[in-house]
Amino acid sequence: MKLTVGQIIGKALKAYGVPYITGLPGHGNWSMIDAFNDPVSKLPFIQVMHEQSAVHIADAHYRVTGQPIAACTSIGPGATNTIIGLATAHCDSTALLLISGSAATHMRGHGVMQELDRFASPDFPHIVAPVTKRTFDVIRADQVPFVLHRAWNAMLTGRPGPVHMEVPLDVQVETTETEVAELSQRLPVGRPRADARAIEAATTLLLSAKRPCIVAGGGAISANATPELTSLVAKLGIPVVFTWNGKGALAEDHPMCAGTAGWPGSLPGNNTAANADVIMSLGCRFTDWSASSYRKGVTFSIPEAKLIQVDVDPREIGKNYPAEVGIAADCKVVLADILAGISDEQALKAREARASYLNKIEGLKQEWDKQLERRRSFNGMPTTMLRTLRELRKVLPRNGIVTVGSGHPQSTTKQAFPIYEPRTHITSGSFSSMGFALPAAIGAKLAKPDVPVVCIIGDGDFMMCVQELAVCAMYDIPVVFLILNNSGYISIRDGQNYLIGRQIGSEFSRHAGDGQPYSVDFAALAKSFGFNVATKVQRTDDIGSSIQRALDSNAPALVEVPITRDVSIAAAEVVGWWDFPVLPTASAAVKADYKAGYAAEQHRWRASDDELSEPMSAVG
Repeated sequence: MKLTVGQIIGKALKAYGVPYITGLPGHGNWSMIDAFNDPVSKLPFIQVMHEQSAVHIADAHYRVTGQPIAACTSIGPGATNTIIGLATAHCDSTALLLISGSAATHMRGHGVMQELDRFASPDFPHIVAPVTKRTFDVIRADQVPFVLHRAWNAMLTGRPGPVHMEVPLDVQVETTETEVAELSQRLPVGRPRADARAIEAATTLLLSAKRPCIVAGGGAISANATPELTSLVAKLGIPVVFTWNGKGALAEDHPMCAGTAGWPGSLPGNNTAANADVIMSLGCRFTDWSASSYRKGVTFSIPEAKLIQVDVDPREIGKNYPAEVGIAADCKVVLADILAGISDEQALKAREARASYLNKIEGLKQEWDKQLERRRSFNGMPTTMLRTLRELRKVLPRNGIVTVGSGHPQSTTKQAFPIYEPRTHITSGSFSSMGFALPAAIGAKLAKPDVPVVCIIGDGDFMMCVQELAVCAMYDIPVVFLILNNSGYISIRDGQNYLIGRQIGSEFSRHAGDGQPYSVDFAALAKSFGFNVATKVQRTDDIGSSIQRALDSNAPALVEVPITRDVSIAAAEVVGWWDFPVLPTASAAVKADYKAGYAAEQHRWRASDDELSEPMSAVG
């Protein structure tokens, strides 16, 4: 039987385990969307209000399940609206397929409506090239099965990432007799394994280390390495620190969890990593945030610490720090091989030798808890983010999923909201996209309908994607939106005030009036979208019960919590360092700190010890 290209795509996606497609219709893709609804595929279509959100939904679905899905958009602005979503997925190594329309092949280069053709015809593949692993231009119907299995292969082999497929209007309606490729015969079997000598060298270093540390990055999550990681650290007594996307690789109430590293990090996390003699990284790219901009002794000291770097992407090995042992392989397999080579006698000897080291880290964790307590137990209103997150943690089950927006909510959640299971902390790490958390929560809930999902988001971030509340209302998707409202882009304001001494454009205030903070009535706004459960908390004692009612409603819900703008208590404690070049007008203390930090950055050269100094406290 002859099928249109749209039907072939829909049939293949269904066979590949895609449960639905998300996107926005336009003249450039309506033939495909119609075909997806055909009996040959019967793929539900989740309609969004902005194409960026469609890609974020697909991104979150992969982060939660490990299963790629597809987003489908029109030509021109409908396609280019996806770039932020693709860049977010590309930076955080998450797999998804974007299918976009394109001008008909016989119309290419003639400047048809919405076509970009001044550099090449078509131009859109050149736009997506830097933010995807592959881009495919389909020009024949009989190409489609081949392109689709190549797309899945590109998405899922090596370092995962997004793939783009462009289908011209005339090709979408072309028919042919063809079969969908059997995906199991087109993907490699097994995981990349390390050389035995590399495993032996890594094992020797871990056993002989006096102060070992493991850094869990996003690669540990995508490799599903939690069981092996948990077994290894318990067996050898190795503390674990984590990055933005490594949060959840080890349960944060596990005795070997030392906390978050980098900027903003934690006292035990940064202290443990900075003073380690052997560090093993698992799928960590050592970005500036994760490494305190490479300032020696703040988060890492590599060298003198010896690095065992494990990453599925060989290009990451040795990129930012020299690796004593570089292992281009899958984290899960590497950990399993190391475990298999360690006897119970060796493990006992290693654990016993590290008893005092681990006791010191436990003391740092207790000290850190005391340091956070004034923010966690704050009783005023507007309140603090830590108090709000403490109340959320009390009512959210261990397997509950949180998606987290940028700025202070992201930093505070990373630092002070414990996560107990992998794939339950979903945030835009490297790209730190505003507008991600709300649609990501929708994607997470669609992926795990029986698991509670809470979107932790600031008011500025929320208003970049607020239109997607309509998706929750239309499809009755029971996400709880927890808005931490401080009336502005306050993480930016705090940075401006610290480095420049004033702020501009970062507070939401009545500029034409009395200068008081300005805020949308978010509860009323949610109700206007059709939410029946929407409230603004007036007392700190009501935060937990308000969130609980929202969760119990099993309906789309919103809880707004007013957050103080007081930099001394509002959000995360500032631990770590971030390279911000300073203006000539900066204070003498800020200039001195920057000079010292710049001199101590290890990615350029190794500073002598007398150039190093402790970083100043800075705003987070």
